[in-house]
Amino acid sequence: MTHSHASETTGPGWHGTTILAVRKNGRTVIAGDGQVSMGPTIVKGAARKVRTLSGGKVLAGFAGATADAFTLIERLETKLEQYPDQLARACVDLAKDWRTDRYLRRLEAMLLVADKSSIFTVTGVGDVLEPEHGVAAVGSGGNYALAAARALIDEDTALDAEAIARKAMKIAADICVYTNGNLTVETLGD
Repeated sequence: MTHSHASETTGPGWHGTTILAVRKNGRTVIAGDGQVSMGPTIVKGAARKVRTLSGGKVLAGFAGATADAFTLIERLETKLEQYPDQLARACVDLAKDWRTDRYLRRLEAMLLVADKSSIFTVTGVGDVLEPEHGVAAVGSGGNYALAAARALIDEDTALDAEAIARKAMKIAADICVYTNGNLTVETLGD
């Protein structure tokens, strides 16, 4: 069986990364691993897939094609300038453009975006999703990190948002071959 496009064999194109957002007690954290994979080969182990935007008021992490994600992050920054302190509106506007613009529609990435009070998953099919439990994740190891973070939050441990994110990402890295333990972690809040 032959395939003409990598996304046909690897899913929607965001293999090779795990991004996790955790919100607890007034702190919001986005953590991302550093692994970039091309098929079964690790091509980079220390990529930075988490960025601060809007003068440090917004965090964004991405899974998927790096160039595509950077294009989306640049567009998000423009939306944040257009709608200062209105993260939800900026995300909805980005998702609308992403779904309707012929060029943007081809981009293969997903974003996790957060400010001090909100977390959103933004996708190319027009979704802007806010998690119910203060935890969201994307990427090939996202479900593992999400499950681990939800369990840690539900245990009502003394762990803060950053400690939960780091522990959940370690669990994901131990399970998912497309995730490593080389983390970039950015925090907002108290």
